[in-house]
Amino acid sequence: MKVSARASRKLFGHGLFLRSPAFLAALGFFLALALAASLPASAQDKKTDAELRTIHGSAIDKSENPVPASVIYLLNVKTQAVRTYIADDMGNYRFSGLDPNVDYEIHAEHDDLTSATRTVSSFDSRRDIEVILKLSRKKPAK
Repeated sequence: MKVSARASRKLFGHGLFLRSPAFLAALGFFLALALAASLPASAQDKKTDAELRTIHGSAIDKSENPVPASVIYLLNVKTQAVRTYIADDMGNYRFSGLDPNVDYEIHAEHDDLTSATRTVSSFDSRRDIEVILKLSRKKPAK
């Protein structure tokens, strides 16, 4: 459907409608509303990031020397999902972005050495938790 120039001028008044104070006020209102609706989502993301926890530490032997290349196992007790980390040259490891409402179990292994399993409770309110894992000889299986 083609609209003649005369009909167009009659409907929009030579573009004056688009420049009217009422139109500009309505446009500004809707833009402000769209911006306000998008802010809580980004604020929620920042809040969630601030609430996540980190578990870090080091894997050491009985003489308290670092055990590089130890494999650190982190078990999410709720989902039974396991994350692993290979310790660096100083025996350090880090697990970030962990849900604070979940219990975790952590232990380390390297060759014939293993550490005791440690539990990090969801009731522990710290966001940055250090766990030192001391490796010793595995007990022989019977």
